Amino acid sequence: MSIEFLDEQKPIDFEAIRAKLAAGQSPRYWRSLDELAETEEFTEFLHREFPAQASVWPEDVSRRNFLKLMGASLSLGGLAACSRQPDEKIVPYVKAPEDVIPGTALPYATAYSSSGYAMGALVTSFMGRPTKVEGHPTHPASLGATDLFAQASILTMYDPDRSSTILNSGRESIWDSFYGALSGRVDAARLKQGAGLSILTETVTSPALANQIKALLTALPKAKWHQYQPASRDSAKTGAVMAYGEATDTQYHLDRANVIVSLDADFLSSGPGAVRYTHDFSSKRLANADHPEMSRLYAVESTPNNTGAMADHRLGVRPGQIEHFARAIAGKMGIALAAGTLEPAHEKWVDAVVRDLKKDPKSSVVIPGDNQPAVVHALAHAINQALGNTGTTVTYTAPVEANPVDQLASIKELAGDMEAGRVDTLIILGGNPVYTAPADLKLESAMDKVAFRTHLSLYDDETSRLCHWHIPETHYLEQWGDLRAFDGTISVVQPLIAPLYFGKSSLEMVAAINGQPNAAMYDLVRDYWKSQSTAPDFEHYWKTTLSDGFLAESKFPDKLVKLTADFSKQPAVANPPSPAGTGLDVVFRLDPTIGDGFYANNAWLQELPKPLTKLVWDNAALISPRTAQKLGAATNDVVELAYKGRIVKAAVWVMPVQPEGVVTLYLGYGRSRTGKVGKGTGFNAYALQTSDAPWFGSDLAITKTGATYKLATTQTIANMNDGLTTRPIIREATLEEFKEHPDFAQEMAETPEKDVTLFPQGLKDNNYDGNAWGMAIDLNVCTGCSACTIACQAENNIAVVGKEQVIRRRVMHWIRVDRYYKGDPENPEGTVHQPVPCMHCENAPCEVVCPVAATNHSKEGLNDMVYNRCIGTRYCSNNCPYKVRRYNFLEWDEFEGESTKLQKNPNVTVRTRGVMEKCTYCVQRINKARIDAKKEDRPIRDGEIVTACQAVCPASAIVFGNLADPESRVSKLKTNPRNYALLGELNTRPRTTYLAKVTNPNPELESGKA
Repeated sequence: MSIEFLDEQKPIDFEAIRAKLAAGQSPRYWRSLDELAETEEFTEFLHREFPAQASVWPEDVSRRNFLKLMGASLSLGGLAACSRQPDEKIVPYVKAPEDVIPGTALPYATAYSSSGYAMGALVTSFMGRPTKVEGHPTHPASLGATDLFAQASILTMYDPDRSSTILNSGRESIWDSFYGALSGRVDAARLKQGAGLSILTETVTSPALANQIKALLTALPKAKWHQYQPASRDSAKTGAVMAYGEATDTQYHLDRANVIVSLDADFLSSGPGAVRYTHDFSSKRLANADHPEMSRLYAVESTPNNTGAMADHRLGVRPGQIEHFARAIAGKMGIALAAGTLEPAHEKWVDAVVRDLKKDPKSSVVIPGDNQPAVVHALAHAINQALGNTGTTVTYTAPVEANPVDQLASIKELAGDMEAGRVDTLIILGGNPVYTAPADLKLESAMDKVAFRTHLSLYDDETSRLCHWHIPETHYLEQWGDLRAFDGTISVVQPLIAPLYFGKSSLEMVAAINGQPNAAMYDLVRDYWKSQSTAPDFEHYWKTTLSDGFLAESKFPDKLVKLTADFSKQPAVANPPSPAGTGLDVVFRLDPTIGDGFYANNAWLQELPKPLTKLVWDNAALISPRTAQKLGAATNDVVELAYKGRIVKAAVWVMPVQPEGVVTLYLGYGRSRTGKVGKGTGFNAYALQTSDAPWFGSDLAITKTGATYKLATTQTIANMNDGLTTRPIIREATLEEFKEHPDFAQEMAETPEKDVTLFPQGLKDNNYDGNAWGMAIDLNVCTGCSACTIACQAENNIAVVGKEQVIRRRVMHWIRVDRYYKGDPENPEGTVHQPVPCMHCENAPCEVVCPVAATNHSKEGLNDMVYNRCIGTRYCSNNCPYKVRRYNFLEWDEFEGESTKLQKNPNVTVRTRGVMEKCTYCVQRINKARIDAKKEDRPIRDGEIVTACQAVCPASAIVFGNLADPESRVSKLKTNPRNYALLGELNTRPRTTYLAKVTNPNPELESGKA
């Protein structure tokens, strides 16, 4: 993190904000604290729409001189066009590869590894070049959707900074030399039955890999297999053993749940089942006039997350208080235990929650967070059992992990063994433990005592630096393998491309240890499943499995469990210190866009705005407005964080909704050894994390340094409020209000009649050639995950611009996800996420101002961009009330590596400098469907065209289709009484409309407030 001194910043006056809120003088919905406070900077932004330093031409350049320069540029351009390129020979196929048709994409089934668990995927390949990841429509973990990490994984495969050669002490080497050194170490270990040999992996669910490792441990019984990754679910595993006396995995069925209580669980965004859980949760939130019923979500959380943002009732508390809530709920369910201590207001909140849970026996669920201690998980099991949820909304299976160990205990054991000199050969398969392991384990110094160290990794990273041998790892799109999904379903990982950098997989590495240095990945996987198969025709079975991408009916069966825990013997939990104390609580979380740091070199994810803060290219110390007041700190201030004898410097971000007295630190940044993209981004929060309290702790001290650091955020970009009126951008009602007034969304603003327009009606009066494309976005189910933004970027070849350009407001994303809060910044009444692509207006303000007709209306109602016509006046952007047009200020494509360019979608033009671009409704997909339908002499079917943003969405919040077909899904959504046009009062008649948000608060709790 490069610290700099900025101009003196004026702190936000939160007392003035509260006074305005009390007087009803502030906007009901707001995106940033600057907007709520109406700071000078925000007011200046509203009046000066264009970004700083983005004027059409400098003010000291006259019109005459500008035209001279333009004339000279055109003349030079003409001369350049006269130059002749050298002749180059091309050679046609002697024999065309099977199944390869130039210009035609082929989808292949495979599986993406999400923290070791399978997520079914269909990957698009153009002539052997993978370009896009989609969800597998029938895979139980994806159901056709994916998350943002799966979408961005395609860019990681083409990353030019990936490790490209075997290294021995920093020098290039070859596989035979490595195997010679390795086999000597294994032979020496064999004489001691494997003593001194340790293998460290991340979470393993692969049956074939687990079989290889177990074969090794059988031959070398004193060798050790350790597992560790920051996203491990140790508390969940230990909590299950505490409750049931045996290891189990818990499966939640949110499509059956009417009442859900989250105890610091972000089940909609994190964990191996998050995509499926989002799908199931959303299916119970689709309020309509015919069936106005919804589930209800309560969330108690120690730091803001996407699940809490979707809650009908949310409580922000200090992390140590979550156990008190679990104990209080359990006690009111009749479970004997030492009660928790709650504030009086929280007691009333819990009473209302418990009464609601008891109203729906067998149709409710309590979900504990993976970052909470094991006792919270055990209590949640007991509560679900008392409610009769077991077998309906909650089921149990055998552990999906091949070796379900306590991973934190495992890495601690390995660190102790290395420190004591009991490890002389260490083989690390994947991960980056030197960077991600808790700081108190001192893994870096412990590794120095190991005589032979090897690291298999995609990158030459912090761990590779300390190893004698570094072996490039194959990407999952370059390898054969297998994985289990969160429910146990077996998925086959099959490659779409030969390894770009001659890497090896974990399967090949373990096979080499077992004496098979030249074993092929394919043979290792196939032979294992041949040994397991009982099919009469294995070849048919194997080909069917590869074609399907997963093994049908392979999910683990439900198992019966019996509660054995005696909670009366569980000691009482200490009451956490009050916020008035001098010490602060610290909460550690994996970063929502780069995870544990693995994706630090992925430019798409670095530039993706984080769901709630909207920060890019950095992490920050998140503190509440009240905590900021007490500390005298403001956003961009650099502070010193002191915790358990360790000190780290970080920039402050004042975060609405953040619980008072709690500081949230996101892990994954501050890498010391990464590629060009991740270099110098953020600070390393792992340096403060300890093994005794890996996810939260107390007594964090903050000291201001006087320095400042400029954080980049998108939350103030593209504001649709004009600063003079409060436009009904977000339209929201409670379920009871919706039942009484189904048309509330239309009544919040007046839409002009169709004939009130200066636009020529012709084609714009539903007189289309059979198709009229449109989109509907349901705000009721959008979780703000931003996977749509990444999917759009991957599909449409959208450039990354970098932190400096984002600060100048020159973002390029074609679809943004605006986040709005309502009410008090300390404890907002709710959070709403709103995806905003191009609206494809019928009366498009951008079209009438373009001097060269670069933007125009198609016969099917699309607002098209003709890139070759665009001369960069940006009049269209100035005239767009939705702020959805993006301008190429620089030649972004020049900054990409040659390998990265292979990812580009060949069906989408790569734009150059000086061109305006925007959402096209994925017109390339429309054209493909049109061609396919014409070949078969039929109309385009409803659902045949799925835009990239629609395909990725696990909540099914986005629906695209033909408005001219009254039976299409999108047409039916347009008739939903919740449907409304964003800024419809401007008479733009957008083809993209929204379904207003409906919340389901408990009448016992005031207006959805905590």
